[in-house]
Amino acid sequence: MDTQQKVWFITGTSAGFGKRLVHVVLARGDLVIATVRRREDLNVPEADRARVHVLVLDLQESMESIQKKADEALAVWGRIDVLVNNAGSAYKTLTQEASLETAVNQFQTNFFGAFKVTNAILPSMRMRRSGQLVFIGSRSVFNANGNAQLRGLYAASKAAFHSLAETYAAELQALNVKVMIVAPGAFRTENILKTPITAEYPFAEFDGIRAAATKFEELALASPGDPQKAMELLADVVRGEGQAKGRPVPRWLFLGNVTYDCVRTKCKEWGQALDDWEDVAKNLDFDKEPEE
Repeated sequence: MDTQQKVWFITGTSAGFGKRLVHVVLARGDLVIATVRRREDLNVPEADRARVHVLVLDLQESMESIQKKADEALAVWGRIDVLVNNAGSAYKTLTQEASLETAVNQFQTNFFGAFKVTNAILPSMRMRRSGQLVFIGSRSVFNANGNAQLRGLYAASKAAFHSLAETYAAELQALNVKVMIVAPGAFRTENILKTPITAEYPFAEFDGIRAAATKFEELALASPGDPQKAMELLADVVRGEGQAKGRPVPRWLFLGNVTYDCVRTKCKEWGQALDDWEDVAKNLDFDKEPEE
């Protein structure tokens, strides 16, 4: 194996960002372990098949099962240089109309799934003192008070996902394992739109929101973001080449015009809240004991 080649482990490669990233990485000459829930969901050109290992994996599998599959993946080329936590799901439901089971399932995939995969692979990176973790999050985290109806559980799970990634970054800083959180927004991907609207405990007050959901789907299908360009940039950043040459790997990589708008709006909102309440909400320490 070429020592310049990177070995990527990418979850959720049957569609969307994951599918495109596999082909981008292969075009750079690297090696890929690609996870799918069904083996037939990923098609790779004949010329590239020797550099792809397809792994059937569902993020809701047990920790023991995922650890076994991670060990299998590590044995293919002897190491994993880059782990991309991309797989996820997006339930379309109002939080007040969702069952506990739906909420738990959303977190089982988007949060605990990434937790299990990351913890299964990290020991090898810690031992080598080398590696890159990539967490594909979402701009929805920064837009919960915007047009986020029907995506509340998804946004909440991704907020937890972002915080999990930041915690890994703090823990791994001294071990030369880098962590990058990628927050894309308004990119034209596929399967994320196929989840049906659910209302397990429907309330008449929200009938209009559910009825208008088709407009969201129409807008999403016309999203301006090109996922191919996004994944080309991601590969540049991880490999330190192309548009990212000479730049350090960032902790946060925001992708897309809409994401920049959302994050800047959120930063202004937080800044305003700090300014408005600093005079009464900042200095709440215990009073100093009087000197005798």
